[in-house]
Amino acid sequence: MDRKDEIINLQLELIKNLTESNLRRVSSDFWGGEVPNIPKSEDVHKEESLTEEKPAETAEPAAEEEPVPTIDELKAELDGYIGLGAIKKEVNNLINMVTVYNMRKEHDLPTVDLSLHMVFSGNPGTGKTMIARLMSKIYRSLGILSKGHLVEVDRSGLVAGYVGQTAIKTKKVIDEALGGVLFIDEAYALSDKGDNDFGHEAIDTLLKAMEDNRDDLVVVVAGYDGLMDDFIHSNPGLESRFNRFLHFDDYSLDEMVDIFKMRCDGSKYVLAEGAEDAVRRLIERESGDKIGFGNARGVRNLFEDVLVRQANRLALESEITAEKLMEILPCDVIPAEEEAK
Repeated sequence: MDRKDEIINLQLELIKNLTESNLRRVSSDFWGGEVPNIPKSEDVHKEESLTEEKPAETAEPAAEEEPVPTIDELKAELDGYIGLGAIKKEVNNLINMVTVYNMRKEHDLPTVDLSLHMVFSGNPGTGKTMIARLMSKIYRSLGILSKGHLVEVDRSGLVAGYVGQTAIKTKKVIDEALGGVLFIDEAYALSDKGDNDFGHEAIDTLLKAMEDNRDDLVVVVAGYDGLMDDFIHSNPGLESRFNRFLHFDDYSLDEMVDIFKMRCDGSKYVLAEGAEDAVRRLIERESGDKIGFGNARGVRNLFEDVLVRQANRLALESEITAEKLMEILPCDVIPAEEEAK
């Protein structure tokens, strides 16, 4: 192995270790790859269980249930998100409303039925999935949901290709989501294929499940502005069940720069002098089309590109230190040949 390969492997090993750590605390996969396989107890003993029952005295103890975060902890998490000013206000309003609802029930006062299903609209990368996951935790903490997990699907996860199969497929997803939040991305795709499409069967199955499980299931549908309005108004059942609309604005340039810096901080990278200005110029140049760029998603992609350029630069150096592995230079953000254009 020559020196270049050695440096590249060292850099990739650092990135791998940092990424694995981040995967356990961020809402999306930083690299878009898979979490390294960690054998589960059922996998470790799979072959054994095929031949004989495991003795009771050697059985592993059941995993302890994770503590439910408090509302104050969840509010602090919400406040820590970059941007999303209007969304933060709506979420806090919802928390207050549910809190008062619960207190009225405790005092045997009449309550108005709560409709907690929501419509999220906005461009890609504006935080819709992240907020849906947070809402599942909030509803669990408030006692609205029994589990507080998130199940995310799109049209392909609900619709089958044969008559009668869509209802079965949709019901299976709903069963997985019971006790939590079912998040349907690009939900408008269920109703924009024509009257003979199986998407309508998925909608009908979903509406029935929302009625039958109103006390332990919350559905969030998400997609582009305009298209989501058309989707909700395409079916009277949808109109009656979805009356909370949250619009996710595009991130500003300052907010996207802050997101880039947050990724640096979370992965122990440091922007050298001039690098932050280069990051600002790069994001401003690339994000003209917010839909195509993808807001925070686009920032993540740029961050990954920067790490590749940094790794290529370090591969040519003879002596590598931890400080050099952490430092991002302006030339890593925008190569000199691009700056000259």
